[in-house]
Amino acid sequence: MHSRCDPGLVNSYSPAEVTVQTGFSIDTLRYYERIGLMHEVGRTAGGRRTFTDEDLRFLHLLRCLRDTGMPIAEMQRFVDLLRDGDGTRDERVDVLRDHERRVGEQIERLREHQEHIRFKIELFAGQPALSEA
Repeated sequence: MHSRCDPGLVNSYSPAEVTVQTGFSIDTLRYYERIGLMHEVGRTAGGRRTFTDEDLRFLHLLRCLRDTGMPIAEMQRFVDLLRDGDGTRDERVDVLRDHERRVGEQIERLREHQEHIRFKIELFAGQPALSEA
């Protein structure tokens, strides 16, 4: 049900198309809708879910937050703040800053682990007899 040719019409996407574009499963999309992360999505005359470009943009934001380890409860808090409008801008920024700080800490830990792995690779590749280093 695409209307990509007419800029005056809103694009619509099936759940299957959305799963391809976002990486979320259909079950996850339903779950996000059920717990209130996603607003109630549109439906076709036959009752099938249909998603808009705006829905896709929002799901990409949720994908980013989820892939970087934001807990569902914090995602819900952030989404609630978004829905409450401009008066919550500072709180939303605080939520994102806190999350960005945690992501930075996680990246630093991963870099340390990566260095350890590189050390082991060099050690094992250079001296195959040393398996207990």
